[in-house]
Amino acid sequence: MPSWNELLAQRAAPLNATQLATGFVAPMTDLGLIALDGEESASFLHKQLTNDVEHLGQGEARLAGYCSPKGRLLASFLMWRNEATIFLQLRRDIHAAVQKRLSMFVLRSKTKLSDATELPANAVVLGLGGGLAEAALRNWFDALPAKPFAKLDHPLGTLIRVADVFGAPRYQWLLSADTAQNVVATLAETLNVGNNDAWNLSEIHAGIPAIAKATQEQFVPQMINLELLGGVNFKKGCYPGQEIVARSQYLGKLKRRTTLVSIPDATAAAGQEVFATADPEQPCGMIVNAAPNGNGGVDALVEMKLAAIEAGSVRLGSAQGTALAFLDMPYALEPLDL
Repeated sequence: MPSWNELLAQRAAPLNATQLATGFVAPMTDLGLIALDGEESASFLHKQLTNDVEHLGQGEARLAGYCSPKGRLLASFLMWRNEATIFLQLRRDIHAAVQKRLSMFVLRSKTKLSDATELPANAVVLGLGGGLAEAALRNWFDALPAKPFAKLDHPLGTLIRVADVFGAPRYQWLLSADTAQNVVATLAETLNVGNNDAWNLSEIHAGIPAIAKATQEQFVPQMINLELLGGVNFKKGCYPGQEIVARSQYLGKLKRRTTLVSIPDATAAAGQEVFATADPEQPCGMIVNAAPNGNGGVDALVEMKLAAIEAGSVRLGSAQGTALAFLDMPYALEPLDL
């Protein structure tokens, strides 16, 4: 009998936004998972991350950032916990370096960091979304997380509802390889099957940024809308870069946001610069995340000057490059002119 990933690979195809909206399942393969165990794990992380960790409940998940002392993001996380452990999910290409950096600051705190990516319970991460996903999950779950960023622990794994997109819920399902072997055939019969790119495309259309190696130390959290997504708590105590993040918020100095675009160039990737035609001599922004859109190009989240977003004439690589087509964001970009 084929393995669970072979079963999905046999049916996987490049998916576009319409297919995602109908309903999809995709293995998530570019993420790593850091586990923190010990009685002071929450207090330690609370002093390191942009969001409140001390009051993180077992039935929820939260976004958070990890900044340099200059307020620039070294990593972005989806975080959740169970009774004993706090988990930080991040891009795999920065996983080892970020885990090592956090470990340097543990000192006497009673916590231990470890790589939880390949633990049996987390061996498989499936992303599901679109109009048919909820019905598909009800083959195994009597109840589902009721709202975005709610979490459910179940004998068949951990189910986290993340940001909705295309008017429907999206879920991450962390499960064992044995459980995956038993469920993927049914999922593949009822949902469009994609690969990791399909999940990343759904993240982009949900407006959820992710820091990867190509974009480390490029953005203050507000530049990628992290506080609009609940990933920054301005009432919590200090963390690296906190003063700069707070100053950007309350003094209204930041004039940049991240928005959703389509680029008819399959080579467009995170870290590439974009240029406004009205100011061709210097870049106006940078691609945060990009994924194939099933139509020969990519859809992307791009950080740029608010003036460039408003003007709507921006190109890839130079002012003479491929034009970006601006798409509607799933939430309002509230300017920071306070």
